[in-house]
Amino acid sequence: MKDQHGKRHTVGQLAKLAGVSTRTLRYYEDRGLLSPARDASGYRSYGDHDVRRLAQIVAMRACGLPLTTIGRMFDDPSVDVHGSLVEHLSTLRMQGASLEDAIARTEAAIAAIERIDGMEGKDAFEALKAEGLQRFEDTFGTEARERYGDDAIEAANERMMSLTRDEWDAKELLEESIKVQLRLALAEGDASGEAAAELARMHERWIRMHWAHGYSREAHLGLAHGYLADSRFRDYYDGACGEGATDFLVEALEANLQE
Repeated sequence: MKDQHGKRHTVGQLAKLAGVSTRTLRYYEDRGLLSPARDASGYRSYGDHDVRRLAQIVAMRACGLPLTTIGRMFDDPSVDVHGSLVEHLSTLRMQGASLEDAIARTEAAIAAIERIDGMEGKDAFEALKAEGLQRFEDTFGTEARERYGDDAIEAANERMMSLTRDEWDAKELLEESIKVQLRLALAEGDASGEAAAELARMHERWIRMHWAHGYSREAHLGLAHGYLADSRFRDYYDGACGEGATDFLVEALEANLQE
């Protein structure tokens, strides 16, 4: 799309040069992204600035940036387009790593289901519990053992494996209910309010289910503060309940957990 001679282009010429439709050019104009001049007959006339601007739009659209974002970048002279794209690239790379993790977890889940399908009911349930513990070990095992020690983790694993089917289902239901309660408390916005207090009580019950012994408010808060420094926990709570959910959960626990 480089205009070497400073010539002007009609809408059809620029569309052909850029590989886009004339309708797209008009749409970009409607969105305020392009501002072509008009010739004596009232037809659109695109110059060097328009060609460069369109090249930027095409490049940014190709990497997935929405037009609203592109428009804000153009409207704010202080915005560094190159720097913004570098930041966008960094975000995409992080999302790619997260997607790879999700793919691996899904593949593992498919493999687990295939193994469980042919088992008797009791054996399938025991395999289900073992798969859950293994997922935790693969994701958080190293950090958990460094923080709490091998004995504590092995005791917690033993406790999980000893749960009956009803106890296991209750644990799973409570985990999902905590996320519902977190959304409600976050919407209320008061870390000392009743919704937050109930959230703290539910989270305490859930932690006690996992910890075979040694529960304390201090240890619970230590775990919660670890959420803030770990993007995996932030992704878990913020992803399910909205941005800021992890921070609010920790605030609610600090305000409501009993000594």
